[in-house]
Amino acid sequence: MGLTFDESRHLLSRTGFGGTPEEIRSLMAFDRHGAVTRLLTIPTNRASTPPPSWIHRLPPLPKLRKFWSDRERKAFHEQLKQQGHELKAWWYRELVTTRHPLLERMTLFWHNHFTSSLHKVRWPAFLYQQNVLLRLYALGSFRTLLQAIAKNPAMLLYLDTQTNRREHPNENFARELFELFTLGEGYYTERDIKEAARAFAGWHLDLRTGAFRVDLRHHDEGQKQVFGKTGRFGGDDILSLTLEQPQVARHLVGKFWKEFVSDEPDRMEVERLAESFRRSNYETGLLLNDLLLTPQFWAPENRGVLIKSPVELIVGTARLFDLPLDDETPYIAYGRKLGQDLFDPPNVKGWPGGLRWITTSTLLDRTQLLHRAIRGHETGHPHGMADMKQAQGATWLAAEPLDVMQTTLLPLAPVQPLAAGEERGQAVHHLVLDPVYQLK
Repeated sequence: MGLTFDESRHLLSRTGFGGTPEEIRSLMAFDRHGAVTRLLTIPTNRASTPPPSWIHRLPPLPKLRKFWSDRERKAFHEQLKQQGHELKAWWYRELVTTRHPLLERMTLFWHNHFTSSLHKVRWPAFLYQQNVLLRLYALGSFRTLLQAIAKNPAMLLYLDTQTNRREHPNENFARELFELFTLGEGYYTERDIKEAARAFAGWHLDLRTGAFRVDLRHHDEGQKQVFGKTGRFGGDDILSLTLEQPQVARHLVGKFWKEFVSDEPDRMEVERLAESFRRSNYETGLLLNDLLLTPQFWAPENRGVLIKSPVELIVGTARLFDLPLDDETPYIAYGRKLGQDLFDPPNVKGWPGGLRWITTSTLLDRTQLLHRAIRGHETGHPHGMADMKQAQGATWLAAEPLDVMQTTLLPLAPVQPLAAGEERGQAVHHLVLDPVYQLK
């Protein structure tokens, strides 16, 4: 039996940025298994938006920069600022225009899991390369992604692996590898961290080529003991030893559950999914397939219980209202104002999400954003969201019955029901500004 309108809407809301009535109906010909398979069948793992021109440039070497004048330094910092803006604009354009929202949602998920920031890394080209890597393995092998991200230029700089030397081990990457990326707190010891840090000594970025290399002058070839095993471990050995721990699958499944199902993971289901995830050798696409087919994902009590992140709110609204992308600057500004500045998470733990997206301040800013979106769509007023002209493509807002419009925009009934005979334009205002619109 095919999906209902509500079920199809729920699936698109959780795996993308919502959907128009046409997109929702396109999945109603499938049952749950078929609809999930269709969403996971993505023909490309590359962005379609052309990247900035500078993505292959390397940063100037420190030995050259030390001879710069103040004027040259200022020009360099301005260039970095401009490139950072262009990078954020590039991703917003891809998010709003992508034909494969699940791919971007998963890239955003991994961006918040394997965090790096422009503020710390500073060189935008390295952040672009990391974004490409996250998209490449967004629904692929977590094992391969972990191995690649550990050697990624942005990560090497962000977690100070660049300064990790045998004589003075830097523990930052080893600690976050265990605490955030794989195991979670409580499943490793301080000795595990110290010994793992030694194994990663000499893992450096060659600033002359932009490539990863092991600097043997600073590599520690001595015996290490990690997770109760002893050997002359290098960094790759530590990654393999870590993935042998059953807790890795549980930790990741728990994060996936909170991203796609609810804030309270079902312990028995997490254990079942984790076991399957391990047997698949950490294939993310298979995990997501299994997760989206659990009864809990489809349960009515789990609909409309998650809060849209700022990026989901901004991008989802732009897609639903078919707002043109003449200028991405306001998108970037609103993302920052609402607490989710792409390529600049607050710290290594990323954006905490959930209820912490909503404060007295951000709720007002969210409402202002939606006011501007509605005004921009209806009138082409210059104060519409992103200071854009009228969106010409969102014809469904005028063509669909009010009950379909309500079900498309909201996951649950509005806090304040529509009044009988309410004028259509006013109904759009009513529904988009209803608190339920903030939920997915």
